[in-house]
Amino acid sequence: MTRVDPIKLGTRGSPLAMAQAREVRDLLILKHPELAAPGLIKIVKIKTTGDAVQDRALSDIGGKGLFSKEIDVAQLDCRIDIAVHSMKDLETHLTAGIGLVAVLEREDVRDAFISNKVKSLAELPAGSVVGTSSLRRQAQILHKRPDLKVCLFRGNVQTRLRKLSEGVADATLLALAGLNRLGKSELVTEILAPEFILPAVAQGAIGITCREGDAAMRELVLTLNHAPTMVRVTAERGLLNALDGSCRTPVGGLADFLTNGGLRLRALVAKEDGSRVYVTERIGSVSDADAMGRDAGEELRHRAGPDIFLNNQVTEK
Repeated sequence: MTRVDPIKLGTRGSPLAMAQAREVRDLLILKHPELAAPGLIKIVKIKTTGDAVQDRALSDIGGKGLFSKEIDVAQLDCRIDIAVHSMKDLETHLTAGIGLVAVLEREDVRDAFISNKVKSLAELPAGSVVGTSSLRRQAQILHKRPDLKVCLFRGNVQTRLRKLSEGVADATLLALAGLNRLGKSELVTEILAPEFILPAVAQGAIGITCREGDAAMRELVLTLNHAPTMVRVTAERGLLNALDGSCRTPVGGLADFLTNGGLRLRALVAKEDGSRVYVTERIGSVSDADAMGRDAGEELRHRAGPDIFLNNQVTEK
């Protein structure tokens, strides 16, 4: 590949988003050593509405599209060539003209419990406050521990850790993948198994989008795709797609490979206060990943009933 103009790589400006962008940059250079020359890959920070508005829940201001809308506009305007996203922030219906081309090998999918007071979620005394902005985490915590309270925790990882140290809450939950990427895994008090807290759809995965018509860039980015992760994410996003319709609906989903080469998808939808939780599972072939997810989502939608699906977009943060 011969290139004169730098590749402009767009991302949010949070420390975690920048770490993910640098990971993509480094992988591009590893796969394409000719891009190692200074200035051939430029990281462009883009401030999104989701980053700017920190005093309200995501579900109150528009859902997960708030972390990609401005990035999509920059991509369509050719101010950036590719965009790097946390896959769990990426809408199932992408903006017209933009396509998901690659996902990197997935990091740890689990949630991490962090507290300065106790060593585990089970040890939190009744009445303790858990800070989170994730309705998925809130619903599953309250379902298992209805004696706890949940308060809104917005902001990047550093902001949430600061709030915890200031005593705004007794504990919080964060994605272990993000802490690993930031080199902060030593802060983890307890790692929560998926059997206890089912992760968000596509948690731990980094996605790269390109303009539909940019064949050269799509070909370049496709070399970074980790096929097994794409299969897992496809099943989970199929689930989310079938449930698409409520930013007030806690949804969890996790696809894993079986020893025989098949795929297992675990799925959950719940009422945000934890009073009702519905779970299901699908086992199938890799080629049926999307169909498995959609089928599981349709089952959960039917079982949960219309009152759980209030608005128009599932969200997780």
